[in-house]
Amino acid sequence: MDELPVNLVSFNEDLRTRTKQAALRVIRLFQQLPRTGEASVLGKQLLRAATSVAANFRAACRSRSTAEWYAKLCICVEESDETQFWL
Repeated sequence: MDELPVNLVSFNEDLRTRTKQAALRVIRLFQQLPRTGEASVLGKQLLRAATSVAANFRAACRSRSTAEWYAKLCICVEESDETQFWL
């Protein structure tokens, strides 16, 4: 991908940090859920969605083209919406 403007680099770094922190918070939340079947099923869905946001945004930052970046970002949006749903 072409050289990014400084403000976009800063934005990407900030969002990468924020999505990772959010994933870590969800992991801690998952560890505190009651040990019931329902909590396990819902918690795992939340865990997968929240950690996927961070992983896919990291992948977007490493994209080789604008189209690839956009595609990965769309996955982040979908997973963010799913995370919000499970919360």
